[in-house]
Amino acid sequence: MKKRILTGDRPTGKLHLGHLVGSLQNRVNLQDEYEQFVMIADVQALTDNFTEPQKVRENVREVALDYLAVGIDPDKTTILIQSLIPEIAELTVYYLNLVTLERVLRNPTVKDEIKQKGFGKQIPAGFAVYPVSQAADITFCKANLVPVGEDQVPMIEQTREIVRKFNSLYGEVLVEPEALVGKIKRLPGTDGGAKMSKSLGNCIYLSDPADEVTKKVMSMYTDPKRVHPTDPGTVEGNPVFVYHDAFNPDKIEVEDFKKRYREGKVGDVEIKKRLAEVLNELLEPMRQRRAKYESNLDEIDRILRHGTDKAREVAAETMGEVRKAMKIDYFV
Repeated sequence: MKKRILTGDRPTGKLHLGHLVGSLQNRVNLQDEYEQFVMIADVQALTDNFTEPQKVRENVREVALDYLAVGIDPDKTTILIQSLIPEIAELTVYYLNLVTLERVLRNPTVKDEIKQKGFGKQIPAGFAVYPVSQAADITFCKANLVPVGEDQVPMIEQTREIVRKFNSLYGEVLVEPEALVGKIKRLPGTDGGAKMSKSLGNCIYLSDPADEVTKKVMSMYTDPKRVHPTDPGTVEGNPVFVYHDAFNPDKIEVEDFKKRYREGKVGDVEIKKRLAEVLNELLEPMRQRRAKYESNLDEIDRILRHGTDKAREVAAETMGEVRKAMKIDYFV
């Protein structure tokens, strides 16, 4: 049997370049080697969007379109909707007994997101414990590998802790997963922020038209100390160069840009124009694939229904083992 991958995204908006380098490229590259499950995590999205369920519902299909656009093949990868796998909710309830609230709130990812979302003391309990739900997401299919962005690595470590606790109490049932981080650990936002984020509005989306990509690139944050093109500039930490490193396949060109930028022999405009060209060359095949599926939304629904049905079969098998190990397999 092939080893398994589980990964996914919250349907709170379209996916962006940060998702591409953080996880999506790995999913496309590994779908021949692994049995891959990709989850649209609508339950997790509702933990902080519970007052906007329509937003979550509408974005389920948008995220599925992005998956297909980047090259995730539904014949090789199982694409599923989280809320339609009730076994995940059942697993979450059992896992809540294996972790303390203090440990969940100490999770660096959760702490950062609580601060970012401005919850203050009004933290929804569902949001606070979503690492436990995420552990259920990963383990319902006994995933061996989880492609994630760097910011999600603490979530995988929490899953590993829960798996070890479960197996030590009830026997070796669950698989302890490994995290796989993309080649670019964290892509900065176009505003120079530490992270590209839908909620911060500093994203280049995979579905952006070419003129929108160019507009966003030309307005990108660069070296604030550089007033004139003839001023020596800083390359390190400069978002434009981070993007060139991530997406420009011509490494000789990138190194030449860096050298001339440090020497004050090239302007921001030239470097940004070339970056816009690189990104549009990368995104154009995705736009074409997306357009093909957008013209046949019934096919999107068929793919989601088929993938979810397959995932439920796998989840039912795992839950049978879990219930037996926990001595709650009554009347079997």
